[in-house]
Amino acid sequence: MDKKRIALVFGTRPEAIKMAPVAYALRNVEFFELQIILTAQHRELLDQVMEIFKLNSDYDLNIMQEKQTLTQITVKVLEGLDVIWQKDSPDMVLVHGDTTTTFAASLAAFYKKISIGHVESGLRTYDKYQPYPEEMNRHLTGVLSDLHFAPTKKAKENLLKENVPSNNIFVTGNTVIDALLFVYNNLEKFEVKLPEEVPKGKYILVTSHRRENWGKPLENVALALKEILSEFEDLYIVYPVHPNPIIRETVNSILGNERRAILISPVDYVTMVYLIANCNLVLTDSGGLQEEAPSLGKPVLVLREVTERPEAVEAGTVKIIGTERKRIVEEVSKLLIDEDEYNKMARALNPYGDGKASERIRDILLYYFGFSSSLPEEFNPYHS
Repeated sequence: MDKKRIALVFGTRPEAIKMAPVAYALRNVEFFELQIILTAQHRELLDQVMEIFKLNSDYDLNIMQEKQTLTQITVKVLEGLDVIWQKDSPDMVLVHGDTTTTFAASLAAFYKKISIGHVESGLRTYDKYQPYPEEMNRHLTGVLSDLHFAPTKKAKENLLKENVPSNNIFVTGNTVIDALLFVYNNLEKFEVKLPEEVPKGKYILVTSHRRENWGKPLENVALALKEILSEFEDLYIVYPVHPNPIIRETVNSILGNERRAILISPVDYVTMVYLIANCNLVLTDSGGLQEEAPSLGKPVLVLREVTERPEAVEAGTVKIIGTERKRIVEEVSKLLIDEDEYNKMARALNPYGDGKASERIRDILLYYFGFSSSLPEEFNPYHS
């Protein structure tokens, strides 16, 4: 039986982190030929992950431009992949999650009648503008996909409600946990590039960059952090600030002169894992951190009104607090003061994975293409 070419298409740092374990799982399988295509929707941050995981791309569209629009990203990805796949077409395209690269690559594959596998499929808020544009990227990719690799049973239920055939949905766990545990368990083998300013003592790890939080919501977050620092004199804030000028200007104008607000450039993934492992709690509007931090026993407060990851809220590892200044101060203070509240979140079971999601995806693809006669068992996020 001929080899099948599997193309992994991604363009941002979070996608690269979550697809790296999939690339590892597929690259030495005798039945598959792996093709890695970067869009470089993000450039420097993406390159960091490629270097950490020792991955090389077969094609690189290198589309990143400062202040590029969603329309520009979509058009460049569509045109770039069209050229590649006219001469070097795969048997299946794997995309990840919810970026504009994800949707555009799925659409490009559909136009070429190439099968599509969606890793981290089925996440939903059912509010088309929260998060924006990610929610609709997920929906549209889901409509185009042939195989759905859902991280949890809740994600599978969402897809079933949308009339996706059940035999096209596979609950695998989330590949981000594969990547996280691989790095965490091997930290001593990696180079942790810790900025000198990062304290040895107690600190909150903060990330906030989503488009819906630009402007007043991000101002509220920064003002809340300033108030928290004034109330807790032994506390630091470690905030890797996104390079987007809109975000940097807002954060620096409010926190730039605060001695215990450590505003650093985005760090590589290894250093980020170190920061998660050593912080007291995480304050974020990121999706991935809602999955990653609980695996290392860190409570997560989410700076959003809704989350497409309700499993974490139900499990108790994550709490949605929005971007209202008073609420942020109250919820952070509660966790810093009340040991029982802290432990309730820190010790809750993370529903997102056991580190074997990528292996399940590999085995499902072997079955799909007829190289195996059996499927792996579904991941049970609440197994004992």
